[in-house]
Amino acid sequence: MSKAIRLMHGEFGRVALLEMDDPLITHAHHHCHILCKVAGPDTAFEVRGTSYPLTDDNAVLINAWEEHSYLHIPNNGQNPVLLALYLEPRWLALFSKKFLSSSHPRFFANNLAKLGAYQKQALEKISMELWWADQITHDYLESMLLELVLSLMENVNSLTPGDIRNTANTLSFMDPRIRKAIHHMRLSPQEVGDIAGIAQRVDLSRSHFFELFRRCTGLSPIVYANVLKMEHAFDALAEGRESLMHIGDELGFSAQSNFTRFFKQHQGVTPSLYRQQVEKAPKLDS
Repeated sequence: MSKAIRLMHGEFGRVALLEMDDPLITHAHHHCHILCKVAGPDTAFEVRGTSYPLTDDNAVLINAWEEHSYLHIPNNGQNPVLLALYLEPRWLALFSKKFLSSSHPRFFANNLAKLGAYQKQALEKISMELWWADQITHDYLESMLLELVLSLMENVNSLTPGDIRNTANTLSFMDPRIRKAIHHMRLSPQEVGDIAGIAQRVDLSRSHFFELFRRCTGLSPIVYANVLKMEHAFDALAEGRESLMHIGDELGFSAQSNFTRFFKQHQGVTPSLYRQQVEKAPKLDS
Protein backbone atom coordinates (compact mmCIF):
# COMPACT_ATOMS: atom_id res chain seq x y z
CA MET A 1 0.00 0.00 0.00
CA SER A 2 1.19 3.53 -0.78
CA LYS A 3 2.31 5.71 2.13
CA ALA A 4 0.86 9.14 2.90
CA ILE A 5 3.74 11.29 4.19
CA ARG A 6 1.69 14.52 4.48
CA LEU A 7 -1.89 15.40 3.55
CA MET A 8 -3.26 18.93 3.81
CA HIS A 9 -6.64 20.51 2.95
CA GLY A 10 -7.48 24.19 2.73
CA GLU A 11 -9.00 26.91 0.59
CA PHE A 12 -6.16 26.24 -1.85
CA GLY A 13 -7.48 22.70 -2.44
CA ARG A 14 -5.42 19.68 -1.42
CA VAL A 15 -1.72 18.89 -1.14
CA ALA A 16 -0.42 15.34 -0.82
CA LEU A 17 3.12 14.04 -0.36
CA LEU A 18 2.90 10.33 -1.16
CA GLU A 19 5.25 7.38 -1.50
CA MET A 20 3.63 5.37 -4.29
CA ASP A 21 3.85 1.60 -4.66
CA ASP A 22 0.63 0.85 -6.57
CA PRO A 23 -0.98 2.19 -9.76
CA LEU A 24 -4.09 4.38 -9.64
CA ILE A 25 -7.06 3.75 -11.91
CA THR A 26 -8.29 6.26 -14.49
CA HIS A 27 -9.86 9.22 -12.71
CA ALA A 28 -10.27 13.00 -12.89
CA HIS A 29 -10.61 16.09 -10.65
CA HIS A 30 -12.25 19.47 -10.92
CA HIS A 31 -8.93 20.90 -9.72
CA CYS A 32 -5.97 22.28 -11.62
CA HIS A 33 -3.63 19.34 -11.00
CA ILE A 34 0.20 19.44 -10.80
CA LEU A 35 2.38 16.38 -10.17
CA CYS A 36 6.09 16.42 -9.31
CA LYS A 37 8.57 13.74 -8.28
CA VAL A 38 10.60 14.68 -5.20
CA ALA A 39 12.52 11.44 -4.51
CA GLY A 40 13.02 7.88 -5.75
CA PRO A 41 12.97 6.42 -9.26
CA ASP A 42 11.32 7.95 -12.30
CA THR A 43 7.71 7.04 -12.97
CA ALA A 44 4.88 8.05 -15.30
CA PHE A 45 1.28 9.22 -15.59
CA GLU A 46 -1.08 8.55 -18.45
CA VAL A 47 -3.22 11.52 -19.53
CA ARG A 48 -5.99 10.88 -22.05
CA GLY A 49 -4.19 7.81 -23.39
CA THR A 50 -0.68 9.32 -23.62
CA SER A 51 2.08 8.38 -21.18
CA TYR A 52 4.13 11.23 -19.68
CA PRO A 53 7.34 10.56 -17.70
CA LEU A 54 7.70 12.07 -14.24
CA THR A 55 11.39 12.70 -13.56
CA ASP A 56 13.70 15.06 -11.68
CA ASP A 57 13.55 17.42 -14.65
CA ASN A 58 9.84 17.71 -15.42
CA ALA A 59 6.37 17.99 -13.91
CA VAL A 60 3.08 16.61 -15.25
CA LEU A 61 0.27 19.18 -15.61
CA ILE A 62 -3.33 17.99 -15.78
CA ASN A 63 -6.30 20.16 -16.64
CA ALA A 64 -9.56 20.17 -14.73
CA TRP A 65 -11.71 17.16 -15.67
CA GLU A 66 -8.89 15.58 -17.69
CA GLU A 67 -8.77 11.79 -17.37
CA HIS A 68 -5.48 10.40 -16.05
CA SER A 69 -4.00 7.42 -14.23
CA TYR A 70 -0.79 6.60 -12.40
CA LEU A 71 1.45 3.99 -14.03
CA HIS A 72 3.54 2.49 -11.23
CA ILE A 73 6.91 1.30 -12.57
CA PRO A 74 8.63 -1.17 -10.16
CA ASN A 75 12.33 -0.40 -9.67
CA ASN A 76 14.24 -2.83 -7.44
CA GLY A 77 11.87 -2.30 -4.53
CA GLN A 78 12.31 1.50 -4.57
CA ASN A 79 9.23 3.70 -4.76
CA PRO A 80 8.87 7.27 -6.05
CA VAL A 81 7.78 10.03 -3.67
CA LEU A 82 5.37 12.39 -5.39
CA LEU A 83 4.07 15.84 -4.57
CA ALA A 84 0.49 16.12 -5.83
CA LEU A 85 -1.18 19.53 -5.91
CA TYR A 86 -4.96 19.70 -6.36
CA LEU A 87 -5.48 23.45 -6.71
CA GLU A 88 -8.86 25.17 -6.52
CA PRO A 89 -9.33 27.41 -9.57
CA ARG A 90 -11.19 29.98 -7.44
CA TRP A 91 -8.18 30.23 -5.11
CA LEU A 92 -5.73 30.57 -8.00
CA ALA A 93 -7.84 33.32 -9.57
CA LEU A 94 -7.39 35.47 -6.45
CA PHE A 95 -3.70 35.96 -7.23
CA SER A 96 -3.38 36.45 -10.97
CA LYS A 97 -5.61 37.26 -13.93
CA LYS A 98 -3.75 34.53 -15.81
CA PHE A 99 -5.42 31.98 -13.51
CA LEU A 100 -8.99 33.12 -14.21
CA SER A 101 -9.14 30.34 -16.79
CA SER A 102 -7.53 27.62 -14.63
CA SER A 103 -10.77 25.62 -14.58
CA HIS A 104 -10.82 25.56 -18.38
CA PRO A 105 -10.18 22.14 -19.98
CA ARG A 106 -7.45 23.67 -22.19
CA PHE A 107 -5.70 25.78 -19.55
CA PHE A 108 -2.51 23.72 -19.93
CA ALA A 109 -1.62 23.52 -23.60
CA ASN A 110 0.97 20.83 -22.75
CA ASN A 111 0.85 18.15 -20.09
CA LEU A 112 4.61 18.12 -19.59
CA ALA A 113 6.55 21.04 -18.06
CA LYS A 114 10.35 21.27 -17.89
CA LEU A 115 11.74 22.16 -14.46
CA GLY A 116 14.44 24.81 -14.36
CA ALA A 117 16.70 25.67 -11.43
CA TYR A 118 14.16 28.07 -9.86
CA GLN A 119 11.30 25.57 -10.15
CA LYS A 120 13.44 22.82 -8.60
CA GLN A 121 14.37 25.12 -5.70
CA ALA A 122 10.70 25.97 -5.04
CA LEU A 123 9.76 22.28 -5.27
CA GLU A 124 12.50 21.28 -2.82
CA LYS A 125 11.41 23.98 -0.36
CA ILE A 126 7.79 22.88 -0.17
CA SER A 127 8.55 19.15 -0.19
CA MET A 128 11.09 19.44 2.64
CA GLU A 129 8.67 21.50 4.75
CA LEU A 130 5.92 18.94 4.19
CA TRP A 131 8.29 16.08 4.98
CA TRP A 132 9.94 17.42 8.13
CA ALA A 133 8.08 20.37 9.68
CA ASP A 134 5.87 19.47 12.64
CA GLN A 135 3.52 22.36 11.90
CA ILE A 136 2.93 24.51 8.83
CA THR A 137 0.77 27.61 9.13
CA HIS A 138 -1.94 28.32 6.57
CA ASP A 139 -0.24 31.52 5.37
CA TYR A 140 3.17 29.88 5.00
CA LEU A 141 1.75 26.92 3.09
CA GLU A 142 -0.08 29.27 0.72
CA SER A 143 3.06 31.32 0.12
CA MET A 144 5.07 28.18 -0.71
CA LEU A 145 2.36 26.88 -3.00
CA LEU A 146 2.16 30.19 -4.86
CA GLU A 147 5.93 30.31 -5.26
CA LEU A 148 5.93 26.84 -6.83
CA VAL A 149 2.77 27.32 -8.89
CA LEU A 150 3.79 30.71 -10.28
CA SER A 151 7.18 29.32 -11.30
CA LEU A 152 5.58 26.33 -13.03
CA MET A 153 2.92 28.41 -14.75
CA GLU A 154 5.02 31.35 -15.88
CA ASN A 155 4.90 30.09 -19.47
CA VAL A 156 1.20 29.19 -19.48
CA ASN A 157 -0.62 31.05 -22.24
CA SER A 158 -3.69 32.86 -20.98
CA LEU A 159 -6.85 31.84 -22.81
CA THR A 160 -8.66 34.63 -24.60
CA PRO A 161 -12.15 35.73 -23.50
CA GLY A 162 -13.36 34.18 -26.75
CA ASP A 163 -11.95 30.76 -25.78
CA ILE A 164 -13.71 30.87 -22.43
CA ARG A 165 -16.92 32.17 -24.02
CA ASN A 166 -16.91 29.35 -26.56
CA THR A 167 -16.57 26.77 -23.80
CA ALA A 168 -19.37 28.40 -21.80
CA ASN A 169 -21.57 28.37 -24.90
CA THR A 170 -20.81 24.69 -25.44
CA LEU A 171 -21.84 23.90 -21.89
CA SER A 172 -24.96 26.05 -22.09
CA PHE A 173 -26.08 24.03 -25.11
CA MET A 174 -25.38 20.70 -23.41
CA ASP A 175 -28.10 18.17 -24.02
CA PRO A 176 -30.79 18.87 -21.38
CA ARG A 177 -30.96 15.18 -20.48
CA ILE A 178 -27.27 15.19 -19.56
CA ARG A 179 -27.68 18.43 -17.60
CA LYS A 180 -30.55 16.80 -15.71
CA ALA A 181 -28.45 13.68 -15.02
CA ILE A 182 -25.51 15.74 -13.70
CA HIS A 183 -27.85 17.76 -11.48
CA HIS A 184 -29.26 14.54 -10.02
CA MET A 185 -25.79 13.03 -9.52
CA ARG A 186 -24.63 16.09 -7.59
CA LEU A 187 -27.72 16.15 -5.38
CA SER A 188 -27.74 12.40 -4.65
CA PRO A 189 -24.18 11.09 -4.11
CA GLN A 190 -25.55 7.78 -2.83
CA GLU A 191 -27.07 7.12 -6.26
CA VAL A 192 -24.21 8.19 -8.54
CA GLY A 193 -23.04 4.60 -8.96
CA ASP A 194 -26.38 3.50 -10.41
CA ILE A 195 -25.60 4.60 -13.97
CA ALA A 196 -28.36 2.47 -15.49
CA GLY A 197 -30.88 4.01 -13.09
CA ILE A 198 -29.72 7.55 -13.91
CA ALA A 199 -29.96 6.81 -17.65
CA GLN A 200 -33.49 5.52 -17.15
CA ARG A 201 -34.38 8.63 -15.13
CA VAL A 202 -33.53 10.82 -18.14
CA ASP A 203 -35.22 8.49 -20.66
CA LEU A 204 -32.05 7.18 -22.31
CA SER A 205 -30.77 3.67 -22.86
CA ARG A 206 -27.55 2.88 -21.00
CA SER A 207 -25.47 2.79 -24.20
CA HIS A 208 -26.94 6.05 -25.55
CA PHE A 209 -26.44 7.70 -22.15
CA PHE A 210 -22.75 6.71 -22.10
CA GLU A 211 -22.20 8.01 -25.64
CA LEU A 212 -24.06 11.28 -25.08
CA PHE A 213 -22.47 11.91 -21.66
CA ARG A 214 -18.94 11.55 -23.03
CA ARG A 215 -19.80 13.75 -26.03
CA CYS A 216 -21.09 16.50 -23.70
CA THR A 217 -18.48 16.31 -20.91
CA GLY A 218 -15.42 14.55 -22.31
CA LEU A 219 -15.75 11.94 -19.53
CA SER A 220 -17.58 8.68 -19.10
CA PRO A 221 -20.46 8.87 -16.59
CA ILE A 222 -18.60 6.34 -14.41
CA VAL A 223 -15.47 8.51 -14.15
CA TYR A 224 -17.63 11.59 -13.49
CA ALA A 225 -19.58 9.74 -10.79
CA ASN A 226 -16.32 8.62 -9.19
CA VAL A 227 -15.10 12.24 -9.09
CA LEU A 228 -18.21 13.22 -7.14
CA LYS A 229 -17.80 10.26 -4.77
CA MET A 230 -14.15 11.03 -4.06
CA GLU A 231 -14.76 14.75 -3.48
CA HIS A 232 -17.53 13.89 -1.01
CA ALA A 233 -15.23 11.37 0.69
CA PHE A 234 -12.30 13.83 0.91
CA ASP A 235 -14.47 16.48 2.54
CA ALA A 236 -16.12 14.04 4.96
CA LEU A 237 -12.78 12.49 5.98
CA ALA A 238 -11.20 15.91 6.54
CA GLU A 239 -14.15 17.00 8.70
CA GLY A 240 -13.74 13.83 10.77
CA ARG A 241 -17.25 13.72 12.23
CA GLU A 242 -18.79 10.78 10.35
CA SER A 243 -17.76 7.14 10.63
CA LEU A 244 -16.20 5.40 7.64
CA MET A 245 -19.23 3.11 7.50
CA HIS A 246 -21.56 6.12 7.34
CA ILE A 247 -19.50 7.81 4.60
CA GLY A 248 -19.45 4.60 2.56
CA ASP A 249 -23.19 4.19 3.04
CA GLU A 250 -23.79 7.81 1.94
CA LEU A 251 -21.92 7.02 -1.27
CA GLY A 252 -23.91 3.89 -1.99
CA PHE A 253 -21.36 1.23 -1.02
CA SER A 254 -22.93 -1.95 0.33
CA ALA A 255 -19.93 -2.70 2.57
CA GLN A 256 -17.12 -0.66 4.12
CA SER A 257 -14.58 -2.95 2.41
CA ASN A 258 -15.96 -1.85 -0.97
CA PHE A 259 -15.57 1.82 -0.02
CA THR A 260 -12.02 1.16 1.22
CA ARG A 261 -11.04 -0.58 -2.02
CA PHE A 262 -12.61 2.19 -4.14
CA PHE A 263 -10.82 4.96 -2.19
CA LYS A 264 -7.45 3.18 -2.32
CA GLN A 265 -7.73 2.65 -6.09
CA HIS A 266 -8.15 6.41 -6.53
CA GLN A 267 -5.85 7.83 -3.84
CA GLY A 268 -3.36 5.05 -3.12
CA VAL A 269 -4.11 4.94 0.63
CA THR A 270 -7.07 3.69 2.64
CA PRO A 271 -9.72 6.14 3.89
CA SER A 272 -8.85 5.31 7.51
CA LEU A 273 -5.19 6.22 6.94
CA TYR A 274 -6.21 9.34 5.03
CA ARG A 275 -8.39 10.46 7.94
CA GLN A 276 -5.62 9.81 10.47
CA GLN A 277 -3.09 11.96 8.60
CA VAL A 278 -5.03 14.73 6.88
CA GLU A 279 -4.48 18.24 8.24
CA LYS A 280 -7.18 20.79 7.52
CA ALA A 281 -6.08 24.41 7.36
CA PRO A 282 -8.46 26.87 9.01
CA LYS A 283 -10.56 29.14 6.81
CA LEU A 284 -9.38 32.70 6.57
CA ASP A 285 -11.55 35.41 8.10
CA SER A 286 -13.56 37.27 5.46
